[in-house]
Amino acid sequence: MADRKKGGNHPQHRALVAVHLAVVLFGLSGLFGKFLSLTPLTIVFGRTAWASLALIALLAVRGEIRLPHRPDRALLVLSGAILVAHWYTFFASIQVSSVAVGLVTFSSFPLFVTLLEPLCFREPLRRRDLATALLVVLGLLLVVPSYSFANRITLGAFWGTCSGASFAILALMNRRFRRHNATLPIAAAQNSVAAVLLLPVVWRGGLHLRGNDFISLMFLGIVCTALAHALFISGLARIRAQTASVLAGLEPVYGIAFAYLLLGERPSLRTLLGGGVILTAVILASRKEAAIDGSV
Repeated sequence: MADRKKGGNHPQHRALVAVHLAVVLFGLSGLFGKFLSLTPLTIVFGRTAWASLALIALLAVRGEIRLPHRPDRALLVLSGAILVAHWYTFFASIQVSSVAVGLVTFSSFPLFVTLLEPLCFREPLRRRDLATALLVVLGLLLVVPSYSFANRITLGAFWGTCSGASFAILALMNRRFRRHNATLPIAAAQNSVAAVLLLPVVWRGGLHLRGNDFISLMFLGIVCTALAHALFISGLARIRAQTASVLAGLEPVYGIAFAYLLLGERPSLRTLLGGGVILTAVILASRKEAAIDGSV
């Protein structure tokens, strides 16, 4: 009986490992904004192009390629544009400041979900939601050293907060899409739209990629995006959404650790304190919210 019970837990253990690995890969993606000498638009184009190819290939192997629900198609195109804005501001934040500042301020997205969700879905705004939002604001204030964009940390925090806001909009749109569409095809469609939108812009500016840049963008798109999405979504089938949300909140923790180990970036005490407050808000929000697919 004990062996059977232990064996029955294996799928859940594998799901936890899959979600952990996905969050690690999401956190690792921030480092590409530092060691790639490319513009944020070029990085986003490479990421979305490779991710879309990998996701479409995966769906083809599974025989799961489906056209999106007809009423959702126009909004899916818009969501692809928002995905561009989300990742552009994310990498811009990291390039002007640090990986830690970019990841911590991006994690402010629960604030925007809290404020926008009642407007989008006519749900009541509760006191607990307002408390969570105030915690996020407090965390952001701790991160920002001054209120001048001449300060690179402040500018990075601004771009990171914009990344969190655009991610919140994208997450709320995905909540609607999931009523009639599977999650992985949504990710494939959004990445494909983003790549198509960016192609003429990047092409006009000239694609000057070195061999290492090409390989790095391939790794970012296939491993840190497509594979991470697939792992995260597969894990959700076996574990509670609340658990997955808490694990997703560890993304800045993993990212900051990677930046310290691989890039020698040492976050300031203000950034760590602000990150701790925001992470607390994320964990509190996860008690109410289902896990949001498609992290950074």
